[in-house]
Amino acid sequence: MLCAVYKSSRKADTYLFVKKRDFFDDVPAPLMEMFGVPKLVMVFPIAKRDALGMADIEKVRAAMAENGFYLQIPPPQVNLLTEHKLSLGIKD
Repeated sequence: MLCAVYKSSRKADTYLFVKKRDFFDDVPAPLMEMFGVPKLVMVFPIAKRDALGMADIEKVRAAMAENGFYLQIPPPQVNLLTEHKLSLGIKD
């Protein structure tokens, strides 16, 4: 199975994996609206890959088989000041 990866034009570090290039029929309309104009990053055979950059390849394969797409969003940002305060035992 081929996998096409698109970058969001509206959300930083957000990527959409679909089964075929320019095939978004399986992606819900509200998600596509939030995603913005998709910008093609790459197309590759997902069966031949052992790993991906930031996404778990098994989760991507499972989501694509079940839903027809996979949405990769960036991890939540860590507030370093809050983390530091907690490490010192300071609670606001």
